[in-house]
Amino acid sequence: MRLEEEIKTSKFQSELQKAHINVIFSATWLRTRISASLKPFGITHEQFNVLRIVRGQQDCGILAKEITCRMLEPNSNTTRIIDRLEAKGLLQRRQSTHDRRERPVALTPEGLRLLEQIEQAWVSNSPHRGPLEDAEARLLNELLDKLRDD
Repeated sequence: MRLEEEIKTSKFQSELQKAHINVIFSATWLRTRISASLKPFGITHEQFNVLRIVRGQQDCGILAKEITCRMLEPNSNTTRIIDRLEAKGLLQRRQSTHDRRERPVALTPEGLRLLEQIEQAWVSNSPHRGPLEDAEARLLNELLDKLRDD
């Protein structure tokens, strides 16, 4: 459905303003789809993001401040998210070999299994599916990168 129909307006200051509103609207739409697909697994979009970041650094663990730098939502309270994932048994804090004050985070076997279950479920029902061809998605990525390049 077209943006004008979704938000019930056709008045925009410019095509660029319309594009900005469309990006925000589309991001919310996609986030809602992803969150709905994660709900049966008992985790939020932010928790999933942290689990994926940690998995990428599984061999050595990763510090909370590094997770925060990689978050899609940089305003998320990373410490609180880690605490909740640790309480669920999906993450564990390790003791650093370099600095006792640092506590790298790593996935537990349960956390790794959960990510595998989510990915398996997404094979048949991915929230990222859609009508865009690879070339169109590549162009969209290039345009979004250009939009942020100022």
